[in-house]
Amino acid sequence: MWSTGALRAHLLASGLAGTVATSREENLRSYRLFAARDPRVLLGLDPAWGWDEAGLLRLMADKCGVSGDPAHRSGPDVIDPERTVRGLDAFAARLGAAAARRVPVLLGTGHPHRLLGFYAALADALSAAGCLVLTPAQGRCVDITTRFGVRTYLLDYVRGVALVREPGPSAGGRVPGAHSHSPLPVRAALESAADGGGPLPELVVGDHGWVCGAGQLGIEAIGLADTDDPALFVGEAEGQVSVAVPLDDGVCSASYLPLTRYVLNRACLSR
Repeated sequence: MWSTGALRAHLLASGLAGTVATSREENLRSYRLFAARDPRVLLGLDPAWGWDEAGLLRLMADKCGVSGDPAHRSGPDVIDPERTVRGLDAFAARLGAAAARRVPVLLGTGHPHRLLGFYAALADALSAAGCLVLTPAQGRCVDITTRFGVRTYLLDYVRGVALVREPGPSAGGRVPGAHSHSPLPVRAALESAADGGGPLPELVVGDHGWVCGAGQLGIEAIGLADTDDPALFVGEAEGQVSVAVPLDDGVCSASYLPLTRYVLNRACLSR
């Protein structure tokens, strides 16, 4: 069992919180693009409120603990570990409530090389608790706009967690997943579930477009988000996203294992 003190120390030691690798320049660029309603950073969210760069900076300082000083334009930025712990507690509470009601759930990630293990452990625990872990539209083609133009990906599931991958066999046993911010995969999954007459998820767990895309459609969504992903925190502020947990989403995959133990214990899903 992980205490909050041990978790806080791990967050700082691993770079999940404290001074993080996501730079101030990256953060401010994302806030500027979000204010301009650039779909690359909206992640499927259609904000109801008007957000300018200054307002987003204030929001992210409140939600994540980044510097609220508009004169701070370069160098490192920070995530307050206390905010991460509070976010994980709220995240765990929503998981626990879903497990208690045994609702259908959908899990998906745009960071399969980093976060697949975290979500897969949640999928296993939710399934063991009696939740139906959904896998709709497996193998479906999804055309996603990238900086290289429109590319076709396949929607796939690994250990109950949705991701997209490039067509063709995976090489060398690596996770067959691609980094993605797009909301199109979750829309495809939800459309397939609806068309097939099967159950729709009552909770979506993930990151990037999986959370914002589902939340925008009125499905409860919770997830993890870095400081250059303001869409999840805007969604939380506006009510489309139930919980957004601030942390660095690009550290080594092993660093997320203690978070898994902490969340499952708080959700009363440890076995």
